[in-house]
Amino acid sequence: MICTRFQRSKLAVGALIYVAIVALIALMAPVITVDPNAIDLTSRLRPPDHAHPLGTDDLGRDIYARLVHGARVSLTVGFAATAIALVIGSLLGALAGYYGGAADWIVSRVIEVVLCFPFLLLVLSIVALFGPSFLTIMIALGVTSWTSEARFMRGELLRIRDMEFAQAARASGARDARIIFRHLLPNALAPVLVSASFGVASAILVESALSFLDMGVPPPMPSWGNILTIAQRHIDYAWWLVVFPGVAIFLTVAAFNIIGDRVRDALDPRSE
Repeated sequence: MICTRFQRSKLAVGALIYVAIVALIALMAPVITVDPNAIDLTSRLRPPDHAHPLGTDDLGRDIYARLVHGARVSLTVGFAATAIALVIGSLLGALAGYYGGAADWIVSRVIEVVLCFPFLLLVLSIVALFGPSFLTIMIALGVTSWTSEARFMRGELLRIRDMEFAQAARASGARDARIIFRHLLPNALAPVLVSASFGVASAILVESALSFLDMGVPPPMPSWGNILTIAQRHIDYAWWLVVFPGVAIFLTVAAFNIIGDRVRDALDPRSE
């Protein structure tokens, strides 16, 4: 039923196909591109041509190769950071929603404290403290973006913790951990997964912003954001350094947002 509702939106299906194609291209990057870090000063800042379909940067590196390899970075950061946020948010939200009382009060106050800080500023502070690296960025994004998942999980568990199936599990002598992980969490994941879809888009966008600010993945690792960093020095005449990574970021972020929006509608019969 949910799949049928999702398929009714051609735009959402197209976005899903686009994400699948980008993921496939990213996985095949070493096979379908040249070395993204190969320097050729004789070909620096060349516009798109037969040899370099998306042009080259100021060191003569192929932009097509760097975009494809940059997709691996962006998607990996997006999915890994969202997975970390999903685990943290689901666990804390489940504890708050199931036990209530002091546990709910503590988790709610922690969420409020995290939300007091601007998201990008908080991520920048963590990256500056531990140094920019691929792992640091994933962890920083994950440990600062779990609040939405926690609030959704808390609300769902408050709604379902006293339903018949949960009461039957308690009557059978099941422990709290088994009730939470075996019975409640699977029935409360739907809105959390919708939030996670939007989280992937947000993580990709923030990673690009960090790389643009030279606080992202360290060079020479290619990233959509650090291609734009190079572009700002040559924006007057090297238009391809702006257009192609900008379009890649826009389309990928938009695709994940469209998917998340349609999944949310598919899970809500009232939207039909």
